[in-house]
Amino acid sequence: MRFTSFLENINTPFALRSEMHILRKFWHVGTGITGLVVYHAARVDQMHMGKFLLLLSLCTFLIDTLRLRSALIKRIMIPIMSPFMRDCERESYSGLPFYALGVGLSLLIYEEKIAVLSIMFLVFSDPISSYFGIKFGKDKLVGNKSLQGTMAGFVTCYFLALFYSLSSAGGVADSFNILAFSLIGALIGAAAELFSTRVDDNLTIPLFSGLGLTLINLFFKVF
Repeated sequence: MRFTSFLENINTPFALRSEMHILRKFWHVGTGITGLVVYHAARVDQMHMGKFLLLLSLCTFLIDTLRLRSALIKRIMIPIMSPFMRDCERESYSGLPFYALGVGLSLLIYEEKIAVLSIMFLVFSDPISSYFGIKFGKDKLVGNKSLQGTMAGFVTCYFLALFYSLSSAGGVADSFNILAFSLIGALIGAAAELFSTRVDDNLTIPLFSGLGLTLINLFFKVF
């Protein structure tokens, strides 16, 4: 009887991309905030944190590969992972390894403040864009991405960039440079989310945002 109930859990419908899936969004934001707080509070070395996240990504890719290849492991893992998974991830890789990979590579590649800001774009802008896109999105732009969701992501990225720049620039950059950096940075963050259709956006948002923020920072010299 217990085994039958266990198998029934495996067949429980997963959330679709078109569904709100609030629990996944809380997991996405909560995991990111926890990681950022630990990183700053514990004064973890940037390179060490990046390497640790790459190792975590490798381990989760391995676990997902075993899940996809082994019916036994799938029976064990699906009931645990299903509250956080979409239907499309049931027979493919989940978002976690891409999340860890995107954040880890950003820390290894970019200057610390640029990396942290690009990670913040992923942590906050991605779920907010999704929420507004699903709830209010009527005008489709690219794939299932909507104008309304993209605008929500842009506004989120703008305020993240603005407040983070004001708190981190240390008085070096003038107000115009900070405002311009925040505006263009928000456009970059929103575009990174909008055009993440073929590759998992947990990977593309921090990497593309970090690249764009690095380039505009050469001009505006905010950090």
